[in-house]
Amino acid sequence: MKSNAVRMMSVAGSLLAASVTVALSTASAQPAPLQEGGGALKDRRIGYVMTHKYWAVYETEGAKTECPQGFNDGPREQFKKLFDDGKKRSIVEAQLKREGEQWHPTTAPESFVFKEAQGNTSYGLNLDGKIGPEDFLSPEGEKGIDNQLYRVIGCIGHYRTMGTINHFENLFMRSYDDTRIVIELTEVDSLKNDDAVVVTTYRGSDGLLQDATGEGFIPGGTQRIDMRWGKEYVSKLNGKIVDGVLITEPADRVMLPWGVTFGTSGYHVFRGFELKLKLDPEAAEGLMAGFVDVKAFNHHLNTSWSTHHHSYGQLSSPSQYKAMMRLADGYPDPKTGKNTAISSAVRVKFTQVYVQQPEQKELVSKQ
Repeated sequence: MKSNAVRMMSVAGSLLAASVTVALSTASAQPAPLQEGGGALKDRRIGYVMTHKYWAVYETEGAKTECPQGFNDGPREQFKKLFDDGKKRSIVEAQLKREGEQWHPTTAPESFVFKEAQGNTSYGLNLDGKIGPEDFLSPEGEKGIDNQLYRVIGCIGHYRTMGTINHFENLFMRSYDDTRIVIELTEVDSLKNDDAVVVTTYRGSDGLLQDATGEGFIPGGTQRIDMRWGKEYVSKLNGKIVDGVLITEPADRVMLPWGVTFGTSGYHVFRGFELKLKLDPEAAEGLMAGFVDVKAFNHHLNTSWSTHHHSYGQLSSPSQYKAMMRLADGYPDPKTGKNTAISSAVRVKFTQVYVQQPEQKELVSKQ
């Protein structure tokens, strides 16, 4: 009996020692890290949705460098100069005459002095591969920057940081799904360096994921691609990634959704379109640039914003049109030889999304 008791005590001691050893070993072990979904780059693909866009205007403190003579007059100021002389006029002779000049602009000289942006610095890209006397330096010192649209809009309050267009274009872009701009990079081996990638532009169909502040955007959402009504927004660009920067080759024609007030389905067409974006797995930021058709740009402006809205930022549509035609630097008309498009750039920001292509449904026909 005694020997059995001794053996039982010995076994119990061994089990206790073993349990202590296991407990100590478990306490010293590090827990395995949690992982949810892995990286954003999957199957050599990664998508981004646009969250911010601004027509590129280089601004200095107080606008002293680019606008030494101040800003341009808007519709109200010009109307007063034209018709506040004490002479009686009918609505047709004054209000409707001026409104007609907005919708049917000409290049005829006007009595107002248009104030072009000054200086030699501008955001943008070298769209023609040349360095000319009218070209800018980028803020980083790159030569040959083409952005003649900046000459036109740089001293119009509407387009500057606190301008009406900057505010409302971004607000409406985020509010309405039919303005959703999506890009997807495919054939991507690395977001750091890759000699050949393909970039496809789309119109997305889903809202943006905003953070708790309402000012930022969260990566990892989904964007369903609109292939029913948005096929015209699909374009493919060839490019490469160098030190984390996406650089695409010029695309002859790219159409992007650009709706504004009350979800109007507006758009802009860029010729010689290029992208230059700093990439990371959660976001992209940089420039898109190209030549915009002057008449189409003016039409979009007038159909998207009334003269009333133009007055907020002192934007005279007729004066802007004349300046754009005067400074147009691309795509000459085959008949007249006059340039029809003007070089431009847009500062943009994107956040990462997962691109969801629509299901391919087969149509069954009766035999």
